Amino acid sequence: MKDLLFNPVLTKELKLRFRSFKSFSGLIFYLGVLVIFVSGFLLVFTQFSGSGFFTPKDSFMMFTVLSVLQMALVMFITPGLTAGSISTEREKQTLNILLTTTQTSTQIIIGKLLSSVAFLILLLVAGLPLYSIVFLFGGVSPGQFIMMFLFYFVTLIAIGSIGIMFSTLTKRTIVSMISTYGSMIFLGAISPFLFFVGVSLEQMSLMGAQNLTPFSPISYFWLSINPGALILTVLYPELLNGIEQAVGISFPLWITYLIFYIFITIFCLTIAIRKLRANMKSNR
Repeated sequence: MKDLLFNPVLTKELKLRFRSFKSFSGLIFYLGVLVIFVSGFLLVFTQFSGSGFFTPKDSFMMFTVLSVLQMALVMFITPGLTAGSISTEREKQTLNILLTTTQTSTQIIIGKLLSSVAFLILLLVAGLPLYSIVFLFGGVSPGQFIMMFLFYFVTLIAIGSIGIMFSTLTKRTIVSMISTYGSMIFLGAISPFLFFVGVSLEQMSLMGAQNLTPFSPISYFWLSINPGALILTVLYPELLNGIEQAVGISFPLWITYLIFYIFITIFCLTIAIRKLRANMKSNR
C-alpha cells in the first residue's frame, strides 16, 4: 500500500496529464457533448412536445439516456488514455531508462493505470452538475445514481487494464489503440448482436416442441458483459423478466457483469506486469 500511495511514476504521470492542453481540451469536449445533449433533451420535452413542462417520468428517461451516453463516452475516451501508456515510452526510447530505476513492474503499470483513471474520474465528477438537473425534476433515487457511478468505475478500470495490456504487448501505439478499440466494439456492439443470434437460434430449435423451456447460458453471458444492457436492466428491472424467458436463467446480470470485469482487470494487469520486462529482453 505504501508503494502504491508513494509511486513516483503515478506522481509524474499525474503532473504531465493534468498540465497538458490535451487533457483540458478533452474535458471541454466531454462536457460539451453532455451539455448539448441535456439542452436538446430539455428543449424537445418542453417546447417541441407542446406540454411546456418537464415531468419526473421525463427526468428518469433523461437520466437513462444520459447514463448510456456517459458510459459510451467513457468507453470511447479510456482507450485513448491508456492504449499508449507503455508503447509511447517505447517509441520515445524512454522505456529502457524507466526500467533501470528502482520502480518495479507493478509500480510502473499501476502508476500508468491510476493516472488515467484519475483523469476519467475527473470527467465523471465534472459532469455531476448536469446530473443535478435530474434531481431537480425528480424521478431518480440517490441509490440508482450511486450504482451507476459504481459501474462506471468498474468499467473504466477494466477498459484501462485492457489498454495497458495491449500497450505492453505491442510495440506501436496505433496497433495498441486499434486492438483496444476493437475490444470496446466487441463489448459494446458485437456482444448484444451475439445475444440476439443465440436467442434466435434457441427459439428456432424449440419451434414445434412442447413443454420445453429455453436454456441458453452462452446468450446470457453475451448480454451480461454488455454495459448498455447492464444500465437498462438496473434502471428497468422489468426487463429482466423478458430476458429470463428468453435465456432460461434468472441470475442477476449485474453480478455476472462485476465478476467478468473484475476478472478482466486482474487478468490484463497480470499479463502487463509479467510482459513489461520480458518484451525488453526480447528487444535486446
